[in-house]
Amino acid sequence: MMSTPARNQLSTTLRIPARGKVSVSRGVITSARQSGAITPRISTSANILSTPVRSSAPMISKRPTTVDQSAFPLSLPLPPALPPAMTLLLPAVAESQSTGAITQKKEQLVLLLPAHNEELIIAETIRSAVAAGQSKVDIYVVNDNSSDKTEEIAVKLLGKANVLTVERSGKALAVKKAIDAFNLEERYVWLHIADADSIFSQDYFRHYKKKLDPQKYAVAVGFVQSLRGNWISTYRALTYTYSQQVTRRVQSHLGMISVFPGPITCFRTDIIKDLEFGGSSLTEDFDITLQVHRKKLGNILFIPKAVNFTQDPQTLGDFVKQNMRWQRGFFQGVKKYGVGLHGQRIDLSLGFQMLQTLLFLLLVFVWFPYIIIVTGNWLIIPVAIAADIIMNGFIALFASAVAKRWMLIGALPYFYFLRWIEIGVYVTAFVEVMILKRFQDEIIGWSTAGRRYQLSKQALIDVAK
Repeated sequence: MMSTPARNQLSTTLRIPARGKVSVSRGVITSARQSGAITPRISTSANILSTPVRSSAPMISKRPTTVDQSAFPLSLPLPPALPPAMTLLLPAVAESQSTGAITQKKEQLVLLLPAHNEELIIAETIRSAVAAGQSKVDIYVVNDNSSDKTEEIAVKLLGKANVLTVERSGKALAVKKAIDAFNLEERYVWLHIADADSIFSQDYFRHYKKKLDPQKYAVAVGFVQSLRGNWISTYRALTYTYSQQVTRRVQSHLGMISVFPGPITCFRTDIIKDLEFGGSSLTEDFDITLQVHRKKLGNILFIPKAVNFTQDPQTLGDFVKQNMRWQRGFFQGVKKYGVGLHGQRIDLSLGFQMLQTLLFLLLVFVWFPYIIIVTGNWLIIPVAIAADIIMNGFIALFASAVAKRWMLIGALPYFYFLRWIEIGVYVTAFVEVMILKRFQDEIIGWSTAGRRYQLSKQALIDVAK
């Protein structure tokens, strides 16, 4: 039995992190955070708190407080009166009598960057995130066995404690490993995942944090845009602007957003346990999207003011490769989750998109030839082409005005060339996955070759400084 003098000189070691989870067990308070902790000494007799502690607990009166020993979950008895600074711990302790744990309030949002061979861009990604309102301490990188200086650059900017290197896993599995290693589910309310070539616009995270409401939404998506660059980037910027300003707004209103793009998606951390991360899909973002819809995990928020700029392929060959991966991954998801065979809104959304493409192909290759043969009127072809050019001209004008990038109109001369390439890729992927049953096995890893380049000042005009 401890003597009375010993009880009166009870000393407890306190390790309180800047952020994280704190727990009490047998008189010792420890932190789940592995770095950045403050380790003061607390004594009930003198010099109560030798180091300032950041706490989310409310301010408490400095008058001495009498504590009922039975309400304090330490295995050792405490003296009948506690000094003022010790009372800072009481609100949390009182709420956790049954578990013996003191849990600080979760931080709002963490940014996780999965990376593979990103040395040309990752430093700018991290700098833009900080400039856009995200604290460095809340940015983490998972390095998927890069062969370049990705890890070295990330550690230099964020510190070793915020960088994890894993064996080649693929993007989705690497993300899951990082979530577990950094204990992100327990420490944050929201997890934002972004590609390591993401360049955030000014106030990106400030816009995000204002709109996030865990009581209403399970997922939030921003607005993805192409960095200023070559002719392929201009085409992408045109199609991204129209599809998100029009199509995604409609999908958001109807609760049927069809994909959570890799650079701009944020998940409420309590749904992560319900998601399956693995390497079986070429497009992990689409696979996760379908999981959220199929499992009915919650509503989805669209935040159009949160714009994230990404790099695009620099050559036509890399453009085709990227589109082929996207479309193969799309049909993998369609087949795996039986898109169109269920009565959910996502089935309607994706079914409509596939029907549009089918009708377009039937119009061009079946209906028009049939009308021409029956009527003998070849003027149908130039009239149809002229009508389509006029319609796409208005779309380009709209996109240019909204994006404030008038050069998007310049994409019209080669718009049809790239669009037909995309249609050809779409049809090829359909045949490969749905008919020939290829790409059914587990796929590990993702490639960034041909899609990363050093950024110029012109490319960074729109982003956070």
